[in-house]
Amino acid sequence: MRTVKIATRRSELAVAQATYVGSLLNSDFELVYVTTQGDRDQASALSVIGGQGIFTKEVQRAVLDGMADIAVHSAKDLPSATHIDLAIRGVPKREDVRDVLIGSRLSDLAEGSIVYTSSNRRKAQLLSLRPDIEVRGARGSIATRMKLAGHRSAVFVAKAALDRLGISKFDGEILPLESFTPQVGQGALAVEALRSDDEIGDLLQGITDLETFDALMCERAFLSRLGAGCTMPVGAYAVSAEGLTTVNGFIGVEDGSRLWRASASSTDPQRAGRELAEKLLQMSGVRFGEATVERATG
Repeated sequence: MRTVKIATRRSELAVAQATYVGSLLNSDFELVYVTTQGDRDQASALSVIGGQGIFTKEVQRAVLDGMADIAVHSAKDLPSATHIDLAIRGVPKREDVRDVLIGSRLSDLAEGSIVYTSSNRRKAQLLSLRPDIEVRGARGSIATRMKLAGHRSAVFVAKAALDRLGISKFDGEILPLESFTPQVGQGALAVEALRSDDEIGDLLQGITDLETFDALMCERAFLSRLGAGCTMPVGAYAVSAEGLTTVNGFIGVEDGSRLWRASASSTDPQRAGRELAEKLLQMSGVRFGEATVERATG
């Protein structure tokens, strides 16, 4: 077996994830470092510089151009539609999907406190519970964002990111799934390779957790059917076990004034995701545009 070249971003979290995938392979590996649009522009809001795909396109290009054999992504960063020559061929067992509030418990935040997040999904769910909170955008590494937590302020991070970085001690709270539905793919890694590369495909099959794979395919089908990107206030979390996939999800408006939640189940993971999307679209009357979510009229 050849040495597997793994394309990854240079962030501490991305390198940890790529190294973890490499450790699962029954092969030698080396990392191929890539700088993405999202890495180059740390100041602009995600919705301004493109949202979904800004952390993945250049990593995918390394595989398409033959510089790497596989690309390792946080599954939540990967658009629901990918390049025709690439496929998700490896999905390791999922980590904790929950969100964490660093700096304070939600109930302990005083009126007018600041919570930092660049996620409209988190913002909508937070404001539905605490409309008295001020939400401000925040980007950068986990360490950079955690420094924003202080007196009368807190910051959102993903529990999986903390776990992958070995951060087990923090002030704050792990937020319940009932109130904070995760982003599609949160806590999961997606490993892409060329559809035509059977040798790599066989290798990645050996690191794939089938229940995680089914859950991820369900959530991605949900997002695809909505036609929404990762900057929109939507979320879904699927669990597959004993041949049945159950998914819970929501659609909201950014200011948190309305949230709609539903669930769906099927022996076909992608069908469950599509059914959930249909339910929520019918319940809410919401339509998705390039950068906004608005109620449909008529």
